[in-house]
Amino acid sequence: MSPVLPGTGPVLGIWAHPDDEVYLSGGLMAAARAAGRRVVCVTATRGEHGTDDPERWPPERLAAVRDAELAASLAALGVTEHHQLGLPDGGCARQPFDAVVARLAAIVAAVRPEVVLTFGPDGFTGHPDHRMVSAWAEAARNRAAPAARLLYPRLTADFADTWRHLYDRLALFASADLPWRAAPDRVAVRLRLDDALADRKLVALRAQASQTAELTALLGVATMRAWACAEETFVDALPARELDFADGC
Repeated sequence: MSPVLPGTGPVLGIWAHPDDEVYLSGGLMAAARAAGRRVVCVTATRGEHGTDDPERWPPERLAAVRDAELAASLAALGVTEHHQLGLPDGGCARQPFDAVVARLAAIVAAVRPEVVLTFGPDGFTGHPDHRMVSAWAEAARNRAAPAARLLYPRLTADFADTWRHLYDRLALFASADLPWRAAPDRVAVRLRLDDALADRKLVALRAQASQTAELTALLGVATMRAWACAEETFVDALPARELDFADGC
């Protein structure tokens, strides 16, 4: 198998909620593991408020379910190393910035990643927790592994246009200027998942049934696979002063 990413060193993903990691980088993680690379995942929250029915799914019950689902999902991708920070779902912005960065920096220092995966400053969907995790992850990487490559997930223009009807239907993005799309010359990694890799990602997605079962039933398995398991695209992080000019298109 040719490498998805140059190099052979560890890959570290830093995400906000259970299921962020598989939607945005499940194929990349599985491909990296298949190539013999170490892959470590960090999740900031347990996703305890990720429901429209809090009476049926009170926070502690849902958190426990999502812990088990995430473990099964990562196992399907071949990922065995996971760190759960246990921060409040929906409350990342209220956490002490330096203290969280210190926790993450300790993990970064221990893993010594060659590649760090996380949200871009937009949070991909605009979710406040995603945006906060992006800032924490970049600060922790800068402190503990400044030479590590920092990659953000992005949609390409053609992919975003193909699935615009679905994004509009599901109202996935927080504002009309999202999603930020990768300019062609900014695409650093574009992974087109083959059938085997797409199937593994679909299994990992469906393992997180509290979040994906209803969506899969709504869309149908074939559409879910074609949309969520076809490709993953990433851009290299730029200095903050360059982001406004280079990221959106």
